Amino acid sequence: MVDRIDYKSRKRFQLWPVALLRIYTGIFFVWHGFGKISGGNFADGMNSFLTSRLESSFSFYRPFIEVIVLPNSGVFATMVAWGELLIGLALVVGLATRYAAVAGAFMVANFWFAKGEPFFAGSNHDVIWLIIFVVLAAIPAGRVAGLDDGLSDRMPFLR
Repeated sequence: MVDRIDYKSRKRFQLWPVALLRIYTGIFFVWHGFGKISGGNFADGMNSFLTSRLESSFSFYRPFIEVIVLPNSGVFATMVAWGELLIGLALVVGLATRYAAVAGAFMVANFWFAKGEPFFAGSNHDVIWLIIFVVLAAIPAGRVAGLDDGLSDRMPFLR
């Protein structure tokens, strides 16, 4: 029993940098999501941004933007703003961390496809966020200083 407790505390101590990364990422996405929700008409800004970047977006993704996103920009703007806020909140408190990280990776991948920047471009921060989300989804980031730790015994899907 003592060995198990010692092992668990050592493992948690080793994962503290992941917890800091999770919390920082969460704060970043809460900040930007809240800014989009409270800052006015994000749908118009998103619409003009996507229209200006349409030619540079990836060719496989361009029809999706033209046919689905631009005609429904209000719906997609709401989904982006609230998605960023909710993903960020889940990461900050460490609740359903893996699910939030997968949702964040999906969202950031869509941002990247819409911008169409090369993978190794210095200005392509979407790929960095994508990698961070994949790391947070792969490791039990919510088990250190997060709600996933206390709830995972009763809800195994949070492990």
